[in-house]
Amino acid sequence: MGRKNDGVKIVAENRKARHDYFIHETFETGLVLQGTEVKSLRAGRVNLKDSFASIKNGEIFVENMHISPYEQGNIFNHEPLRKRKLLMHKAEIVKLFSKTREKGFTLVPLKLYFSKGKAKLELALASGKHTYDKRRDLATKAAKRDIERALKDHSKGR
Repeated sequence: MGRKNDGVKIVAENRKARHDYFIHETFETGLVLQGTEVKSLRAGRVNLKDSFASIKNGEIFVENMHISPYEQGNIFNHEPLRKRKLLMHKAEIVKLFSKTREKGFTLVPLKLYFSKGKAKLELALASGKHTYDKRRDLATKAAKRDIERALKDHSKGR
């Protein structure tokens, strides 16, 4: 499921977030997990779609992140959609809290990965795109692809 490079194994990516939001800044956070959640993550059984982060009482939590229960687990399996605490420095949390109070900013998880054996979540400070922004992005992406294709065909001598 994941790609390996430099001791980093990517478990899940939220590709839709880059389509739906302008990414302004990214942060690396740790996760507080229960026992069987780690095994489910290593198996790649996680979904970041529709997940978001919120700040309450000076602590930051990720919500709606679905980690499937571990099949070989017993009665001590975890709840799939529970709130999970994120680990960040207090100064970063305060900075994010003040930014999210501004109009239109939200915290969106981009990817979940293992770095040196520890589960990490890449969190983005983002603002929502309008439909015309999404269409513009798709048009520029298609134009760039057409230019690349034309250059490739031209270099082959067709």
